Formats: sequence, C-alpha cells, structure tokens
Amino acid sequence: MPLPRTRGTALRQRLAELRGSGVPAKALDARALAALAANPGCARRAILDGAGVNKAALASALGAPSAFGQSQFALTRGNAFEAKVKADGGAELLRLVHDKLDRSAEPPADARVPDLTAAGPRGRTARTELELREAAAHPGAWTLLDHPMLALDVAGSPAFLEPDAVVVHPDGSWTVVEIKSFPLLDGSADPAKVGAAARQAAVYVLALEEVAARLGAEGAPAPRVRHRVLLVCPRDFSNLPAASAVDIRKQRAVTARQLARLTRIEDIAGALPEGTCFSPELPAEELTAAVESVPATYAPECLSACELAFHCRARSRQEGAVTSLGRPVRAELGGLTTVEDVLAAARGEAGDPDDPAVAALRRAAALRAEALEAACR
Repeated sequence: MPLPRTRGTALRQRLAELRGSGVPAKALDARALAALAANPGCARRAILDGAGVNKAALASALGAPSAFGQSQFALTRGNAFEAKVKADGGAELLRLVHDKLDRSAEPPADARVPDLTAAGPRGRTARTELELREAAAHPGAWTLLDHPMLALDVAGSPAFLEPDAVVVHPDGSWTVVEIKSFPLLDGSADPAKVGAAARQAAVYVLALEEVAARLGAEGAPAPRVRHRVLLVCPRDFSNLPAASAVDIRKQRAVTARQLARLTRIEDIAGALPEGTCFSPELPAEELTAAVESVPATYAPECLSACELAFHCRARSRQEGAVTSLGRPVRAELGGLTTVEDVLAAARGEAGDPDDPAVAALRRAAALRAEALEAACR
C-alpha cells in the first residue's frame, strides 16, 4: 500500500540523506526484491536497498569488492536462448504455456504480440497496462507480451520491473514466464536456481496483481493472475527449450510480507544516528561505522544474492557468529549464538545440561573423544 503523501515525502528525503547528497538512487529490480525475500531478517539490506544505495560501489569502498553477478558469457548465452524461445512470434513459448498450464484451452494460433515500445519506464508501464486492458476486453484469444514493464510500489516509490514475458490466456487470466539458461536435466533443475527464479517470478506476480486490481476498480471483473508460472530452460545439454510449471504461492506470500516490511523502513532509518550516510565517497572508517550501525543477518546464501556478502561474512567470522555456518546449523543450536559458546557447551564449561542443543553437543564431543582414543591405541 502506498504511503500517505506527507509521510512518503519525509521518508524519501530521509533515504536521500542516507544515500548521500546528490547521489542518484539505484533502482530496485526484481532480483533485488527477490533477494530481500530470501533473507527477510536483514535490516542492513532492507535500508540500503530502500535508500537506493549502490551496494557494489559500497562494497568496494569498504575493501570487500563483490564478485556477485552474471558473467558476460552467461548473459550472451541467456539472450541467445531467449531469442530462440520467442522466435516466430513466440509460437514455441505459447505452445509450452498451453501444454503445461492450459490444455483445456484452444491451442494458440495467430496470437497477439503487441508492440510495447514507449518512452521511458513510465511510458512503457502505461503501454503495458493498456495492452493488458485491451486483452481483458477481448477474451478468447492468446496474447504474448514480450518484455512488458510493470511497476510495484516499494517504500512509497515505484520499482520498474521487466519480466521475460507475460501471457494472457483465452479465459483472460495472466501467466508470468521466466526464461533461464540453466538446464533442465531429466525434467528437473538445480533446486537453488529454481527457488531463485520462483522468488523473482513472485515479484512479477505481485506487480501484475496491482494492475489487475486497478482494472477491477474500473468496474470490469479483475483478471486472475495465475500463481503457477512457467519456467523455460534448455533441455539437458541441448539448446532446445523445455518447460516446467512452478507453484510460487509460498514465495509470493514471503515476498509480500517482506515488501510490507520494507515500506516501514522509516523504523530502521529512525533508529540510526543523526547524520548517518552510506555514500561510498566517505572516508573508510566513517563509512564502516555507518554500515555497522545497521544489524545484518549474514548467511552463506548471501554470497549468491548480495554485493555486501564478503564484508558481512568477514564481520560474522570475526564475531564468531554461528550464522556464518548456515541457517540449518543456526536453527539446531538454539540460544547458542557464537562458535565460542558452542565449543564451551561441548566441553561442559557452559550451557544448560537440560538444553537439547547443549546435550547433543556434549554427546557428540564424547563420541569424538572416544573415536580419537580408539584410533590412538
């Protein structure tokens, strides 16, 4: 929900101060919003993304440059595969949508592929919404929107998003299509990569739901945004497209909750010391203090999703935080939050013996000691 005008204006001014005077905001995209959903407890990422801070430049200024991002080779390969999937007016893409998601409909033939060209992201967003409204007014036909532009309200400002494609079914419902260059091997793909694609698609679904709600407010029935998206990837080690339907209801719910939290980042900003600024132009010591004033929730998964991951990992290791070992390990250790606490509990020097985590650690330590003793005989 958009912030009230006066409150939203004050928040935007505060975020501009955090970003640095005259520093342009880095626009949020679907990958960034999906990464927020993957680590919803990280206040540091929330405030930096909300303020539009360039985290790659920030990481370099902190002395921990990021290796995050796709290689040029991967981008080229992905673009070539996407062009193949969308060739001939998207005939193969529409066939996959029909086969995986809507077999009861008439097979796609002579589908509409409207031109979405317009000036600037706002113009493209308006053009996309116009074509979606046009498709809703004329049910019974297939429509393929190639690289539409959607807007999603984030912290009172629009984030412009560009899905690979959106398909309008003959019944008027809408499907998000994600095209990726990682392979489907024997019908399945890397779960981590599928999960990332699902979180990204969930962002697009939320943006489409806002468009559908606006169309419904005009008096016509609101179009249905499908919560099963189509993931298109190369089949095995070929360049032939294969597809899988992915249910993103869980990812959508998590992303919606995180975005709702992000629209309240004034709470995080309000807790920061006056004069805090994250401009990479600041002296290293001052910049480090500003970044460390916001708590982070580091996990190994951050290495593939956040430009500040190397900096946060180094700090996490210095503090001996068990989160650096991964979320599953952290969940098993209960109230033991540092590696030193864990070792002390295992040695019997600290911890409640009735705590299941402490008891398991002491049992594991005893078994290790027995194994080492036996090996030395």
